[in-house]
Amino acid sequence: MNLNAINTTFFWRSNVITLRTLYLLLLGQLVSFVLALVIFTSSLIADLGVDAPITQATFTYFTLALVYGGILLHRRQRLRVAWYWYLLLGFIDVQGNYLVNKAFQFTSITSVTLLDCWTIAWAVIFTWLFLGTQYNLWQLLGAALCALGLGLALLSDAGISGGGGSRPVLGDILVIAGTIFIALSNVGEEFLIKQKDRVELVSMIGVFGLLVSVVQLSILKIGSLESVKWSTDIILSFIGYAASSFMFYTLVPFVLKLSGATMFNLSMLTSDMWAVVIRILFYRQQVDWLYYLAFAIVVVGLVIYSTTEKNSIPIPSLENGNLDDDLQYQILDSENVASRNESSDS
Repeated sequence: MNLNAINTTFFWRSNVITLRTLYLLLLGQLVSFVLALVIFTSSLIADLGVDAPITQATFTYFTLALVYGGILLHRRQRLRVAWYWYLLLGFIDVQGNYLVNKAFQFTSITSVTLLDCWTIAWAVIFTWLFLGTQYNLWQLLGAALCALGLGLALLSDAGISGGGGSRPVLGDILVIAGTIFIALSNVGEEFLIKQKDRVELVSMIGVFGLLVSVVQLSILKIGSLESVKWSTDIILSFIGYAASSFMFYTLVPFVLKLSGATMFNLSMLTSDMWAVVIRILFYRQQVDWLYYLAFAIVVVGLVIYSTTEKNSIPIPSLENGNLDDDLQYQILDSENVASRNESSDS
C-alpha cells in the first residue's frame, strides 16, 4: 500500500469517527432532553399533590407493552432471550423508577438531579464487574469534566429552585438507592441490546415492568389514588409523563448499543440544563451565565470520552441459556484464527 492510499484510509476513518461521535452526541442530547421532560412532569405531578410513583410507571410500561409488544406479536417469532432474564430486568427497572419518583415527594428537583449522578459511578462499577469494560485515563478525565460541568449547573440552579422538601434526607436516600437499580437496569439493557433485538428488549421491559408494577400496586395498595382530586392539570401531567417516558425507553437502546451504559449516563447529565430550558418556557425564569459554561464543559467531557472509547469485548450470548457454550465457542474460534495466522506466516 502506497503513501496516498494510507493517507486516504486514515482520512476516511477519521471522518467516520467524527461523524459517529457527532451522531452519538446529538442522539445523547435528544435522550437527555426527553429525560428532562420525564423529570419535569414527575415533579409537576408531585407538586399537584399526587403521590403515585408506581402508577406513573405503570402507564409507561403499559404503552411500551402495547406498542412494541404488538410489533413483536406481529413478527410471530420466539424470544431470543429466556423470559426470566427479562423478568429480572423488569423488576430492577420498576424499583429504580419507583424510588426516584417517590423521592420527589420528600426532596427538591435540584437534590434529585444532583444525587442522580451516582448512576454514573454505579454504571462504571457494574460494567467493569459484569461486562468487563475497561476505562482509560482519557475516559475518566472526560467523565470528571462532565461531573464538573454538572456541578456548575447545580451551583447556579441552587439560587433558582433551591433546596426544600418535607423530608429531604429521606428523599436523598431514596434517590441514591434508586440510582443503583437504574444503573443495573442500564447495564442489563446494554448487555442484551448489543447482541439481541431492540424491539424484543423494549417490549419485554414493558410487559414484565407492567406485571411487576401491577403486583406491587396490589401489595402496597392504591389508596393514595382514591384520594386524588382529578383535574385537567393532573391528567395532562400523567399523559405527559407517559409520553415522554415512552420516548425515553424508545431512544435509550440506540445510545446503549453505540457506546454503553457509562456514556449514556454521562449524556444524561445535561438533562438538568434542559430542565432549565423547560422551566424558562413554562415559568419565564432567568438563566445564569454559569449554565452556558457548564453545558460547554459537559460537551467537552463527552467528546473526550466518546473519542477515546475502546471497543468492548464481544459479550457471550444468553440465547437458549447456552452462555458457557457460546463463551467456549468464542475462545476456540479465536484460537483457530490465531493458528491460521501462524500457518500463513510460516
